[in-house]
Amino acid sequence: MTLEIGQAAPSVELLADNGEQTTLADYKGKYVVLYFYPKDMTPGCTTEACDFRDQHESFANLNAVIVGVSPDPQEKHKKFKEKHDLPFQLLVDDEHKLAEAFDVWKLKKNFGKEYMGIERSTFIIDPNGKLIKEWRKVKVKDHVEEALQYIKEIQS
Repeated sequence: MTLEIGQAAPSVELLADNGEQTTLADYKGKYVVLYFYPKDMTPGCTTEACDFRDQHESFANLNAVIVGVSPDPQEKHKKFKEKHDLPFQLLVDDEHKLAEAFDVWKLKKNFGKEYMGIERSTFIIDPNGKLIKEWRKVKVKDHVEEALQYIKEIQS
């Protein structure tokens, strides 16, 4: 079952890069820009993370927090965050619970091989914890600006 616009975001507890357990409910009262990405330290994921980093203050000024999610372990998230000076949390979804709840854990094909992995996607959750916007099969270029623009528009 896929989470749909207007439904409450699932309350799945995940380990954050700082070693604390976190759920989406911890961000109640703020907009959450929840982005799923395949893997730390890869070119596309690094570009996307740095684009979010560069717009972090603009999101914060709109009462929005950015949260990145991938199956990578906590230590890798910590290194990725430190290397690129990321000012937002990265969550460990090694059992794919949150990815499956948002239906972004998909069969992928690359160079003739099939494997399960994250489909790059972004979701906006409103301050009451409801899903209000989704982008699936995200292309990195200009995506962060599009998400920022969406939050600006719904607040005006």
